[in-house]
Amino acid sequence: MLRALTLANLALLVIFPIAWFAPLMRAGLLPIFGLDEVTILSGIASLWEDEPVLAALVALLALAAPIGKTIALTFVHFGRVSARALGWISTLGKLAMADIFLVAVYITIARGLAIGRIETAWGLWLFTAAVLGSYLIAILTPRALSAQATDLSETEGDP
Repeated sequence: MLRALTLANLALLVIFPIAWFAPLMRAGLLPIFGLDEVTILSGIASLWEDEPVLAALVALLALAAPIGKTIALTFVHFGRVSARALGWISTLGKLAMADIFLVAVYITIARGLAIGRIETAWGLWLFTAAVLGSYLIAILTPRALSAQATDLSETEGDP
C-alpha cells in the first residue's frame, strides 16, 4: 500500500504544475464576446498588479502549500523525514484546500453579480482532484507506514 501511495504522490509532482497552467474558468463581460481563460498563474499575475498581498496569499495557497505538502510526503514515504511530521504536513494540506474554497467563492460572487459570464473549466477540476488526492494520500500514509512497520517486525521475528 505504501508503494502505491508513494507513486500516487510522485504523480502529483507532475499534476500540480499542469493544473497551475490549466484553465480554471472562462470569464467575459458579455455573452457576445469571447471568454478569456483564467489559470492559477494568470490569476496571480493579474492580482499582482492591483492586490499584491492577495496575490501572495493565493500563490501561497495554490502553489507553495500543495507542492510543499507533496514534497514533504515524498520525504516521509522514502524515510527521509519522520512520520511525526505528518501533523505539519496536514496543515499544508488544509491551506491548499482553502485555495479551492477561495476560487469557489470568487466564482459564486461573480455569478451572483450577473455582470458577465463565468464558466468553470477542466483545470479547476484537475486542481481540485489533485488537492483531494493529496489529502487522501496524507490520510492513508500513517496507516500504510504502521502496516509496513508491523510487516517488518513480523519478518524480523521469524527464525
